[in-house]
Amino acid sequence: MEISNSTIVITGGSSGLGLEMCRQLIEKGNKVIACSRSLEKLKEAQKQLPDLVVYKCDIAKESECEDFAEWLRINYPHINVLINNAAIVHKIHFMNDPFSLEKMVDEFSVNLNAPIRLIKLLYPFLIQNPNPKIINITTGLVYVPRATYPFYNAAKAGLHSFTQVLREQLKQEQVKIIEILFPVVDTPWHKGNPPKIAISPQKAVSEMLKSISRNQTEIRIAKVKLLYFLFRIAPRFAFNKINSL
Repeated sequence: MEISNSTIVITGGSSGLGLEMCRQLIEKGNKVIACSRSLEKLKEAQKQLPDLVVYKCDIAKESECEDFAEWLRINYPHINVLINNAAIVHKIHFMNDPFSLEKMVDEFSVNLNAPIRLIKLLYPFLIQNPNPKIINITTGLVYVPRATYPFYNAAKAGLHSFTQVLREQLKQEQVKIIEILFPVVDTPWHKGNPPKIAISPQKAVSEMLKSISRNQTEIRIAKVKLLYFLFRIAPRFAFNKINSL
């Protein structure tokens, strides 16, 4: 079922993949609310997309998530789609970085704890509206971790596992629990130096929305399909391949 005539919350919606999601979903006639911890980036996003509703929220902070949920309950009680897209990454050597434990807390707070918290906070009114969906954004690295991302892999793998469990626990409810596993995408994430295999945000989001419209629930985008296949038949080869890129 295509996402249309919906009220959608997108975390990390001020740039990169999140902004492209906002763009394409607005074009389909949806009301889209983007949150980000950067008010400056939100204002820039709103210049590009005047119909975008924005809200400043650092989802790593429990109190700000609670305030955001209350603001949504009052102002946009008809939300029926939550897209947990926001993520951060630290490219480090775990033992050599003196701040690795602090970075671990940062990453797990944003990449795992926050999506779970927002699902819990927003579910009571998501479920009251037509065609409710919870969409968690993960990565092909949940299958094959990249050695330079010690926490990102682990947090996204945790979200992958949680999404599977949530889908099973809510299988008798009307809500759709969807996971999108993206490949490398050419976004500001790569700081102007994306890998050659990166696909465009436009292509990534377009494929995501087409797959959702076909009622798929665990959606592997582009080369994640190949990575999953390699992981199943030759896990060590897949690990070496992803870490040689």
